[in-house]
Amino acid sequence: MYWLATRNLVVSIPRWRSLALLFRSPLNKHACYSHSPLIGRQFGRLHCFKDQKTSRGNTRKYKASDKSPNDKDLSHLVWWKERLQLCRKPSTLNLVKRLVYSNLLGLDVNLKNGSLKVGTLNAEILQFKSKFPREVLLCRVGDFYEALGIDACILVEYAGLNPFGGLRSDSIPRAGCPVVNLRQTLDDLTRNGFSVCIVEEVQGPTQARSRKGRFISGHAHPGSPYVFGLVGVDHDLDFPEPMPVVGISRSARGYCITLVLETMKTYSSEDGLTEEALVTKLRTCRYHHLFLHSSLRDNASGTSRWGEFGAGGLLWGECIARQFEWFGGDPLAELLYKVNELYGLDSEVTFRNVTVPSENRPRSLHLGTATQIGAIPTEGIPCLLKVLLPSNCTGLPALYIRDLLLNPPAHEIASTIQATCRFMSNVKCSIPEFTCVSSAKLVKLLELREANHIEFCRIKNVVDEILHMHRSIDLSEILKLLMDPAWVSTGLKIDFETLVSECEWISDRIGQMIFLDGESDQKISSYANIPGEFFEDMESSWKGRVKKIHIEEEVAEVERAAEALSSVITEDFLPIVSRIRATSAPLGGPKGEILYAREHEAVWFKGKRFAPAVWAGSPGEEQIKQLKPALDSKGRKVGEEWFTTMKVEDALMRYHDAGAKAKARVLELLRGLSTELQTKINILVFASMLLVIAKALFAHVSEGRRRKWVFPTLTGFSSSEGGESFDETKGMKITGLTPYWFDVSEGSAVHNTVDMQSLFLLTGPNGGGKSSLLRSICAAALLGICGFMVPAESALIPQFDSIMLHMKSYDSPADGKSSFQVEMSEMRSIVNGATSRSLVLIDEICRGTETAKGTCIAGSIIEALDEIGCLEYVNGKTKPTWKLVDGICRESLAFETAKEEGVTEAIIQRAEELYSAVYAKEASSGLSDAQLAQFGSEGHLQSNRAPARSLGRKTEPTNKMEALQDIKTAVTLICQKKLTELYKPKTTSDVPVLNCVAIAAREQPPPSTIGSSCVYIMFRPDKKLYIGETDDLDGRVRTHRSKEGMQNASFLYFTVPGKSIARQLETLLINQLLSEGFPIANLADGKHQNFGTSSLSFDSVTVA
Repeated sequence: MYWLATRNLVVSIPRWRSLALLFRSPLNKHACYSHSPLIGRQFGRLHCFKDQKTSRGNTRKYKASDKSPNDKDLSHLVWWKERLQLCRKPSTLNLVKRLVYSNLLGLDVNLKNGSLKVGTLNAEILQFKSKFPREVLLCRVGDFYEALGIDACILVEYAGLNPFGGLRSDSIPRAGCPVVNLRQTLDDLTRNGFSVCIVEEVQGPTQARSRKGRFISGHAHPGSPYVFGLVGVDHDLDFPEPMPVVGISRSARGYCITLVLETMKTYSSEDGLTEEALVTKLRTCRYHHLFLHSSLRDNASGTSRWGEFGAGGLLWGECIARQFEWFGGDPLAELLYKVNELYGLDSEVTFRNVTVPSENRPRSLHLGTATQIGAIPTEGIPCLLKVLLPSNCTGLPALYIRDLLLNPPAHEIASTIQATCRFMSNVKCSIPEFTCVSSAKLVKLLELREANHIEFCRIKNVVDEILHMHRSIDLSEILKLLMDPAWVSTGLKIDFETLVSECEWISDRIGQMIFLDGESDQKISSYANIPGEFFEDMESSWKGRVKKIHIEEEVAEVERAAEALSSVITEDFLPIVSRIRATSAPLGGPKGEILYAREHEAVWFKGKRFAPAVWAGSPGEEQIKQLKPALDSKGRKVGEEWFTTMKVEDALMRYHDAGAKAKARVLELLRGLSTELQTKINILVFASMLLVIAKALFAHVSEGRRRKWVFPTLTGFSSSEGGESFDETKGMKITGLTPYWFDVSEGSAVHNTVDMQSLFLLTGPNGGGKSSLLRSICAAALLGICGFMVPAESALIPQFDSIMLHMKSYDSPADGKSSFQVEMSEMRSIVNGATSRSLVLIDEICRGTETAKGTCIAGSIIEALDEIGCLEYVNGKTKPTWKLVDGICRESLAFETAKEEGVTEAIIQRAEELYSAVYAKEASSGLSDAQLAQFGSEGHLQSNRAPARSLGRKTEPTNKMEALQDIKTAVTLICQKKLTELYKPKTTSDVPVLNCVAIAAREQPPPSTIGSSCVYIMFRPDKKLYIGETDDLDGRVRTHRSKEGMQNASFLYFTVPGKSIARQLETLLINQLLSEGFPIANLADGKHQNFGTSSLSFDSVTVA
């Protein structure tokens, strides 16, 4: 489940007024900052320097104190001061008091360590800060990352760090974190909406009394983590979805939203949005920064409309609790300029337009519609996303499905998606694992040349799976159909042949360079006299990343250096160890051994009391004389027990130098490969998104088949003289409709048939299922126009241009609106936006006001929408059946419902008296004689699963294929003979043909196995076979592969008609394969002699 906020961005910031805006009009408190002389004078009054300190008659003077910030720096200082006013921790507030807003760091040069003289570290940090003034700056200083002034206050407030120097008031604010805690600190800052600039030290020796060189190594933004140094590590980095910068403006067509992704260097715009659809996008989009255009605030005549009741009011209520900035000018050009300023980008950086034409595309869902059907997770509403995908399908595929529901595709794309799903439903072969990689992650790692060997292997998996689909007869058509949905999602139009050829080139190039799983040409050095941990630590950081052929010279030098080190240690240390071992002494005797000093990356001799009392020229004495105390990198003595020799130190230096050169060469090759693949970034982005879509659709088809959903028939609209209208032969008809949150396979759902040729009025008793039916119709229509399966027995769904569902409205105290006002605002939007091609579903309107006028308003709305209804008769004490039937409902069951909910009898009696007195003449006495049936009890299916086993992957492809073929042949012969006996065919041609399907590593069963009884054979790492049967092959395969070290398990399976036959064949295979000489792991399952008794007729059954 993915977190979605209704009124939170990354940081939820309430309204307030900064000191810098005291002289502004209240209407402009969120306005863009124009650098007027007034603000400059104000800062001069508020932030004066303290009197300069004097000591022994000398006065310290700084030119920086006389220099006031320019207009550009002043706007950044105002920006930071606004954020500092939100700080609440006492320690942070104490630090804020020491700030002086005369420079971007906020340093008071008269405080201790506050000097900004040229050549000081503070001045160097200030230069870095001036390049990215709106980012928190962390500077590497030894084993810490330090922040000064304003940045130190932010670290203390949001990263939970303590200030350096405690709460001393005579020193500038300073804070920081250890190097090992950098990732956690960055996560804390970005989670609170801040961007961070990281400055690293140049590693290597430096001259005495000289400062280390520093450089900006990278940035961390919300949704874009810090990746510097990732190329040299052996682990992956979690990469969240990028957060865009959002700009909102108003145009002649309606509202326009523009999303700019700094990571991808792309932007997209969507115009003509309604206010409700725009608010929906804001609530479902986690963004980095929000900009509002001045067109929202002023109309053509110059009068303000922002925040007024009616147009703009809902959007204002959504934005008022958020942090945003105003901007003017051309909406797109100015927004891109703001993005460049926010991220400190060069003016030469260009952004690519990935906007996909929206002609013939349905309008985005309104907020009310999205929440009432659970497209946006809402408390108390069944979540639509949870039933569209299996519980194990999360991440990027789930995000794709959610975005598709909120922004339905054009009819052509929806038809393509449905055609793809139909193909997927009928696939019989195994399918790829579908590696999902974030496009933003690919772009950032390749652009910064920080992709490591793990990421390259993942990239190769992506392109290999594309090629696997291309080469498969069953999957190639699916791959072609997925091209258009991938184009809509990425904005990249790529030719199919180009995609295939480029994927082949990328796969070959990575295969030529990267060390892949299963290869064994690079082993860690090993010598008997040197601890193995030493070589493991020294060589594991670069071995096993690129193929040996590219680093043969470096590897050879490392091997020679390792051999030389072993030889020297044998000569200098081993005689001493042998002497000590040969000495037989009681407690307190000599001790000594060769050990690995991990902290110092050295192999030394550690011992005590090993020097002879009398030097007699015995073995080992000469080596003892050569020993000297071991020293650390700073020349300090390590301890009293650690010793080395000159020859050992020289050998260690040679080995470390060889290892450093080898590692540098590996990193050079990896970065070079990143540079090569960066030219193919569009192909990689397209391919990765295509696999995300493929995984999402395969998962949806699997879940839909399990729930017994169907593919609807999608139709268009016909035109008439009065404009577009429903084609009477192509209205919406849904047979056997069930609520989407019910599982039909468990038998707990009530089926309804909905036939809508025009408009529709629905009434019924309280608790009768009116709202549930409306949600079901809305969800089914939405799923249909998106190309998905629907919860019904059959469905005919037109090409709606919008789907709008209105349920109960609640008041909005923050906006000063009653529930009836909110409802009328929503109804205004629905009526204004509805067309003859719209599906409008409204539940109990106008109940938030007095009855008479509310009824009149409701009738007017009904007339405007030309809505027709169906009612149900009730009689006596009734219970709802949740069935849709023809007729008129003349009883609301309001009194009965109140009584069931615990309302006192006196109140109910008085209500009945009032009702009889006022409505007696109008009350209907004609009730139905038929009693409503009791709702059926829920059924539950229980699966009979065999115990889970695990399987390892064989490393010899040839032996594996031969073993697979042998087992496949044996299984076919054994089972074919048994099926022949069971079927008793009249002729040989009637015997069903057994089709065994292999599931290789990184593949999974197709959706066609859902609900089918299967017999499978699993290949274990000990070369034994595990034989089982299941009705949930996909789940069983996942269970086996979830075992430690068994992720690449391989299987062989075939489907049979019914669990009884499956159990017979399981028992038969266990016993017969054992007798044929195949090793079996689960012999106990072969003793089930009674499995398989069945009266099933085999006359019309086929085996696949």
